[in-house]
Amino acid sequence: MGRASAALANGSEVASLSEVETLLPSNRRDARLWQWHGLLLRSLDRREEAISSFQTAARLLPSDLSIAHGHARVVLEAGLDAVGLFERARSLNPVEGDVLLGLAAARFASGDATTAMRELQDMLDLEPRWISGHQTLAQLRSLLREGPAFTASFDRALQARPQEPALWQAYLATLIRANHHERALKLLADARQALGAQPFLDQLEVIARSEAGDSAGADRLYARLPADADASAAMHRVRHLLRFGRADATLPILDRWIHAGEGAELWPYASIAWRLIGDSRAAWLEGDSRLVSIIDLAERLPPLDCLAEMLRELHRAQAPHFDQSVRGGTQTDGALFARIEPELIAVRQVVLDAVAGHIAQLPAPDPRHPTLAPRRDGAPRLAGSWSVRLRGGGSHAAHVHTHGWISSALYIASPTRAPDDQTRAGHLMLGIPQAELGIDLPAYHTVEPKPGRLVLFPSTLWHGTIPFAAGERLTIAFDVARPAIV
Repeated sequence: MGRASAALANGSEVASLSEVETLLPSNRRDARLWQWHGLLLRSLDRREEAISSFQTAARLLPSDLSIAHGHARVVLEAGLDAVGLFERARSLNPVEGDVLLGLAAARFASGDATTAMRELQDMLDLEPRWISGHQTLAQLRSLLREGPAFTASFDRALQARPQEPALWQAYLATLIRANHHERALKLLADARQALGAQPFLDQLEVIARSEAGDSAGADRLYARLPADADASAAMHRVRHLLRFGRADATLPILDRWIHAGEGAELWPYASIAWRLIGDSRAAWLEGDSRLVSIIDLAERLPPLDCLAEMLRELHRAQAPHFDQSVRGGTQTDGALFARIEPELIAVRQVVLDAVAGHIAQLPAPDPRHPTLAPRRDGAPRLAGSWSVRLRGGGSHAAHVHTHGWISSALYIASPTRAPDDQTRAGHLMLGIPQAELGIDLPAYHTVEPKPGRLVLFPSTLWHGTIPFAAGERLTIAFDVARPAIV
């Protein structure tokens, strides 16, 4: 099964699935073969079939934790009740962290967030150093609007283990992800008192100071920090320079990282810097109109009013996730297009057909370009999918999706506008930088929200929305996976 495992990593699942299926007729009692069959089907978004394969594997080898966990995971992704299956997997190993996180997600999906949070805290009391448990619990508490107490598990753990660097690092990173920069700066003083000098504390402090608007304090730290060790550190340094009006100083950093394999998150900032200084590369990067498609699909989609009702039922959170652009609304949890409701399966096929048409009309390949470099053969595949529901006054802050190749917005419901309404409330703005950077650049495109309308654009392109006064703006969004570079 080594080839099947490699296929999951390199994207050759179709060929590996064919190989596994030739082996199954003569190996129908091989639980591991059925497990790999399920994993390959899952990777190809054929979850109903994957569930059947995992059911067979679990029946043949009921004591295997990886099979039990995989079975529970694919059922949860499909939008079905997976609590019992995760409890079964937990019975095989009560302290397996990934299973406990999956059980928490299943309980949250079923509407029982209280039990999910209690079980996570119980486990953290036994193992205070379980970092992913703290991060998940903090996210759940934030989603349910528990206020400053969303980080209570970190405080509890540090009372028991005040000299544990990983706990301090995760706590501070969580506050920064949640945009609590002033609070992070206060906590840094406690961390230094407990740990003494630590390089990671300087790295986190410079981010917090810059994001909090302390230009001088961040500059002092940057003057003594070593050169950026990775693309993430480089991105934060570029954000700092752009925020405080030093676009020219970003150029050496950008030139070093944007063509590196791991430098995808720098492209949106290169766009800003190039536009600010009048560099022609800005037009090369984002100026071709074929990079954006606006497609009206209403006649090909399931009834939008029924689809809207289904989506509303999936919005269980009361506040946005960390690192999200949603303001005044919520985003669904999990991969929306992994679910097996017939309506969502139908929408998925319609939008993937539209994506294929968009890809076919893109400009000629360019090996230097983040959108035009990847190969384009084969059916498009998804890197993530979700729904966003904004209420009156809501908006998307400008943001990018650097883990995708092509991003999207599919409008399911939008506020009703009076015939004489000339405002652009609720419109999608493509090309406006993040407000936190304090940079005023005009949008390349302004798109009116219209039920059934799909907008496709490069994942590296800044995008956000204009707030609207009243009503509801309900969308489906997804990222198309980045193919391999030619």
